[in-house]
Amino acid sequence: MHNALHEPQSILLLGGTSDIGLAIVREVLSPATQTVVLACRDTAAGEVAAAGLRHDGLTVDVVPFDGARPDTHEAVVADVVARHGDIDLAVVAFAVLGDGAATSRDLDAAVAMAAVNFTGSVGALVALGNQMRGQGHGSIVVLSSVAGERVRPANAVYGATKAGLDGFAQALGDELAGEGVHVMVVRPGFVHSAMTKGLKAAPFATTPEAVASVVAKGLRGRRRMVWAPGVLRLVFMVLRHVPGPVWRRLPLG
Repeated sequence: MHNALHEPQSILLLGGTSDIGLAIVREVLSPATQTVVLACRDTAAGEVAAAGLRHDGLTVDVVPFDGARPDTHEAVVADVVARHGDIDLAVVAFAVLGDGAATSRDLDAAVAMAAVNFTGSVGALVALGNQMRGQGHGSIVVLSSVAGERVRPANAVYGATKAGLDGFAQALGDELAGEGVHVMVVRPGFVHSAMTKGLKAAPFATTPEAVASVVAKGLRGRRRMVWAPGVLRLVFMVLRHVPGPVWRRLPLG
């Protein structure tokens, strides 16, 4: 359970090798934190990440997790709880970016991306929500994206999955708010990370550490949604209302 300073004693990162997810874990770690669980598909890479977090007094566990297998998500959450107790903070950070130019034309690629980014994320959120509802406490951080605020044709499937995830997470948060559970949606812009390596940076590009700082501040303030960087909220207040013919001509990638 969180201590009096609202610092989590246990953290679960779904997407345990995510650069942003790991930056969030490092940012919110405190002397009160006893357990971190990195849940990921590549457990060997997860062990490398865990080695960078471990220190005396902190247990870091690595467990297998596949975002594309929502039928297993409830069991993963239950296993973590059985071994480590209640989950104070869960970070949902798994996703695939894909090749936007190809995904909108490749049926298999489009369906595979949707299975991870939307269906898998919904499954994870339902499993986490049910666990925290039973606990009567906990926080869930959901990594959405500004790409879902208004979906660009350059990566339409990715943006659409983030739009769907964003909407579901907000609604779930509203449902759980009265049961002691806090859900916060994070809308980062372009983040320099392993996922975006080699891609041209968009305006207001940021870093995993900068996103993590925004997330930590949002958690302390029990925010429903945060943008990283914050200026993107103002940018999209305009962009969401741009007429379609103008939107299609904007050099947004």
